Amino acid sequence: MSGETTLTIIGNLTADPSIRFMNDTGDAVVNFTVASTPRVFDSKTKAWKDGTALFMRCTQWREAGQHVADSLAKGDRVVVVGKLQQREYTDREGVKRQIVELVAEEVGTSLKYAVAKPVRSKNRNSGGRPNPKAGNDSGASDDPWGAPSTDEVA
Repeated sequence: MSGETTLTIIGNLTADPSIRFMNDTGDAVVNFTVASTPRVFDSKTKAWKDGTALFMRCTQWREAGQHVADSLAKGDRVVVVGKLQQREYTDREGVKRQIVELVAEEVGTSLKYAVAKPVRSKNRNSGGRPNPKAGNDSGASDDPWGAPSTDEVA
């Protein structure tokens, strides 16, 4: 969509991701907050210190949201790319409120201070619902990376 504000934020999760499922569709939605704190050099003290932290509320939907909930925890350093969105809602007391959040398209572990070992999802491309083909022991696979190579040179 044209005119959307795309944002990349790097920081640490302030709490474990919170997952819930939509009543009408069953789709997963996960919410999490990233704290991004810049380091600034103080020329007077000749030392680095923390700047003002930015706390960004993030949302990830469907299968990717389930992956976030299953993979990440409080304190993990992440890279989040998505669309900045402002929306209004009415809270439980009937007060209208506004929120600015990052609707994540991609969420990944930062490898600056950590090592990650990716594991492919068995229900890939299923929109967050179980894939009936997953677990099929017939030898057939829809995974293009799992297929044997026909380019091998003898």
